[in-house]
Amino acid sequence: MGQEIKDGIYWVGVNDRRNDLFESYWPIPDGISYNSYLIKDEKTTLIDGAKGGFTEEFLGKVESLTEVEELDYVIVNHMEPDHTGVFPELRRINPDLTFVGTEKTRELLESFYGITQGIEVVESNDALDLGSHTLEFVETPFVHWPETMMTYLPEEEILFSGDGFGTYGALDGGLFDDQLDVEKYYDEAVRYLSNIVGAYSATLQGALAKLQELNTEIIAPTHGPIWRENPEEIVELYDKYSSGGAVPGITIVHGSMYGFTEKVTEQVARGARSTGLQDLKVLDASRWHPSYLLSAAWKRRGLIVGSPTYESRAFPPISNFLEVAEKKKLKERIAGIFGSYGWGGGSAREIEETAETLDWDLVSSPVEFNGQPSKDQLENGFELGRKVAEAIED
Repeated sequence: MGQEIKDGIYWVGVNDRRNDLFESYWPIPDGISYNSYLIKDEKTTLIDGAKGGFTEEFLGKVESLTEVEELDYVIVNHMEPDHTGVFPELRRINPDLTFVGTEKTRELLESFYGITQGIEVVESNDALDLGSHTLEFVETPFVHWPETMMTYLPEEEILFSGDGFGTYGALDGGLFDDQLDVEKYYDEAVRYLSNIVGAYSATLQGALAKLQELNTEIIAPTHGPIWRENPEEIVELYDKYSSGGAVPGITIVHGSMYGFTEKVTEQVARGARSTGLQDLKVLDASRWHPSYLLSAAWKRRGLIVGSPTYESRAFPPISNFLEVAEKKKLKERIAGIFGSYGWGGGSAREIEETAETLDWDLVSSPVEFNGQPSKDQLENGFELGRKVAEAIED
């Protein structure tokens, strides 16, 4: 059944607890929602859809409110298939349906689904009259694909925000932030932001500037809770973490093949704590997916990376983290590097290359050691942690 948000406005989304990975890469142990919305008016309108594997469930919710043949419009805020996989079936049932989106959306409708007719192209400041409701459109390219836009309903002050302000996590028996364990979704919002839209932080900041002009009482994204009690908090979270506003903490990402590097990791952590630092997260790259490594590093201003050398480069789990950090543009961290080697070095060099690419501010030269760390090298690790902790407080 569809669930009412406001008079005549309904949630008809689905919860995905079947899939372990989002985009076949990012872990979603708590699932994810694909939020879709239906407005009943003189022109009955669907805003976004759902993933194709959920077509039957999705159509059941729509048809609990109206016949698919009675739909006039589908608003396409984002063309990614987790929101559009149901479109071919909607078009098959209702050949007269009109899809509304940006010019790039028109191109993707054809290339994804062969849909070439019944498409209305809109731009920022265009409006669509539904009867007693009006939809206004705001182009927000690269939040998170080039075709993305957001849709504003001024009569109810609802912003249908697409992937913007979304989170991982299925909706556990509620729809709204005041019905759910909201702290869990805030944490997952940081992971979602860093994983999915973080690479486009600059364009996200541009979108946030456009949205300041709107009076928004409810934010209805395509993933996660509908924000009605404190919509400003999810906006502030997105603003903070897309503008370099990391908290004064440290993330230590390390790998260790035989325990040598791990011994120094412990000293680095102790050195950071010696300053009174409260926010410290230590993550073993061999045991944590890069999704979580990236999210932890995104959240904190300090980042210390430790790695053994593996065939003249960094340990593969560390290399994987560095690659993801570069793709997602994890910039301007206060950083430190440490690592071990056996018959030849190289891990520190690879980490330094990433640090240079991403404008990390290294507090000292890398702490490197051959085989088992000596007492002096353990003390150097302690000093590295202390220096990074002091630097993030300056």
